[in-house]
Amino acid sequence: MKSKNGWVLLIMLLSGIVLGGFIGMLTENVSGLNWLNYGQGFGLETPIVLDLGLLVLTFGLTIHISIASIIGVVLAIIIYRKL
Repeated sequence: MKSKNGWVLLIMLLSGIVLGGFIGMLTENVSGLNWLNYGQGFGLETPIVLDLGLLVLTFGLTIHISIASIIGVVLAIIIYRKL
């Protein structure tokens, strides 16, 4: 039995999220497929700014999870398990 690499799983999960979100955005205005873009977003509304005089750091994170991105993650896991 060969061992599977965790980095491959991470890359596949991230690509499933991105491709699923992209497909959800594309089908947003299609009448029969607009349910794919239904989801919830959460995170920081306004970024946190840390001004150190010489260096300014800005922290912010917003995540939008949609039905299409969940489908993308499930497909990525199925493909990973077939490897």
